[in-house]
Amino acid sequence: MDAISDQATLPNAEFLTAWQAIKIDTSVKTRLVAQALLSFQLRQHFAFDRMPVHGLIVLSGPPGTGKTTLARGLANQVAEALKPKKVKFIQIDPHALGSSSHGKSQKDVSKLFEHTIPEHATHGPTIVLLDEVEALAADRQRMSLETNPVDAHRATDAALAGIDLLARKHRNTLLIATTNFPKAVDRALLSRADIVEDIGLPNADARKDIINDAISILSEKWPKIAGLNTHVAEFVKASDGLDGRRLRKAMITAAASSIETAQDLNRLKAEHVMQALKQARAVEKMQEAFS
Repeated sequence: MDAISDQATLPNAEFLTAWQAIKIDTSVKTRLVAQALLSFQLRQHFAFDRMPVHGLIVLSGPPGTGKTTLARGLANQVAEALKPKKVKFIQIDPHALGSSSHGKSQKDVSKLFEHTIPEHATHGPTIVLLDEVEALAADRQRMSLETNPVDAHRATDAALAGIDLLARKHRNTLLIATTNFPKAVDRALLSRADIVEDIGLPNADARKDIINDAISILSEKWPKIAGLNTHVAEFVKASDGLDGRRLRKAMITAAASSIETAQDLNRLKAEHVMQALKQARAVEKMQEAFS
């Protein structure tokens, strides 16, 4: 199916790396793994009408906070806990389900939940990542029938019906949805979530972990970069307000301060990093002004 952008069998080393790369409060990671495992367990023992667990986790937050990476890592942690069973992972691109053809979006969404996901789930536990779920289940109350065809409304209806179908009939599935714009997601989908976890901007401790991680990785190739460790506190303060993605990029692109540093990252200095962080904050403020 075209909407499947990635699939894998878990546990998987690449997905473990994703889990380790996301620097957030440990309690958040623990809560998400516990919720996922609880969902699998309760649905094995109780009918949906007695225990209304949908097997849906929603990760919400600004772009760049690592929701997709976290979701992939979460899937792997759940698979580790479910050993010796193998877990199937599929990632869905909801944008691939859109169509200008009358009724096609609804049919594609129905096919996803009624056939594609269940077919994978017949072979064992299946975790499905619905990335940017607002494209799959847009808030119907915010839609204008003039700018959004009836098909878009029906596609949301089909997604909600599909989630209910999986909850009732396919109890070895887990849905992890991400959204940058929770207000754009239909309220009925959010009400079906067993947990909605807000993944906000990294706090000082998380930024410190991200910075240390970037320095550690780069110093594997260019050892002198390790000397930047003495300036981490300055970098943490200067990076306040940056999301994790922009912070990592700033740490990396600091080496583009000159041709010399780009050719030999051992020349990278603290002032280069501070300048890159300053520029990243300026870009962030400009985007906030226009949002």
